[in-house]
Amino acid sequence: MSGAPFYYNYINACNSAVSPSTVHCKNTILTSYFTKYLLQKAMSPFKWTTPKHWDKNYMLYVLYCFGYFAVINTDKFGIIPQACGLQGYGVMYQPTNAVISNPLLTGILTPRIGVDTEIVRLQPDYSGVMDIVGYYSDLMALTAEAAGMNLVNSKLSYVFFGGNKTVAETFKKLYDRIASGEVASVIDKSVLADDGSVPWELFDTNVGNNYLVDKLLGDLRKIELMFDSDIGIPNSNTEKKERLTDDEVNINNFETISKCALWLELLQEQCVKVNDMFDIGLGVDWREEVKPYVINTERIRSVPMGQQPT
Repeated sequence: MSGAPFYYNYINACNSAVSPSTVHCKNTILTSYFTKYLLQKAMSPFKWTTPKHWDKNYMLYVLYCFGYFAVINTDKFGIIPQACGLQGYGVMYQPTNAVISNPLLTGILTPRIGVDTEIVRLQPDYSGVMDIVGYYSDLMALTAEAAGMNLVNSKLSYVFFGGNKTVAETFKKLYDRIASGEVASVIDKSVLADDGSVPWELFDTNVGNNYLVDKLLGDLRKIELMFDSDIGIPNSNTEKKERLTDDEVNINNFETISKCALWLELLQEQCVKVNDMFDIGLGVDWREEVKPYVINTERIRSVPMGQQPT
């Protein structure tokens, strides 16, 4: 990428709506399931205070999928958040105007940022999280698909050789009876081979060698925790160690929560600007469930480099 990050349209070089995955799950519904799950999880660390007439779902999905939204004052709907485009450059290469198109608003609006509108963005480069979500939802869908296929394949243990359709149907019924739990099944000896041998053989005498579901489900959990770390959601180390200490867990929390802290700092700065312009009480902070991790993270951050926390 040749574009420098200080250009606000740097997002064009790494569009968050495009998944960076190189391999995709064929089951698109399964991928959509994990996409929805991970996107909601990415929204979870922060709790918002918004005006009562705002649709918080609209605001959050615009923010996390598009990367930003504009707050404008309208005659018909009052002060509202709106998905928008950006245009113009200031001396610091930041956008000068928002571009808003909504069928319920008159015409295309181009309010000036800092004068008629304020922009609330999630990340410094104006991008959302759909590139991260898309990458991990593909991985999780592929893993879940492999686990499901392995469950089916693990049931396969015999191959039958039938000389005709009647014999083949006999073998099918035989296997169904055995698989259903019958203690003993009787068949006509006419299905035996000409030399008296049985016309079937074991496909794999140890089905456990092919059983990978437990490993795949473990990998599925690891991928989700990788997403947590990448998105900035506090989580503990997943690999159990004999002497895992609280401080090791806290250091891991610092690694993960630092990205979320960057986003929160940026969001809070922009909420201040919105409130200075419109006085609507817009605010965002950590959820109560996350605050203990933040406190421990601040303790780790305050320890001088090279020293162990006490």
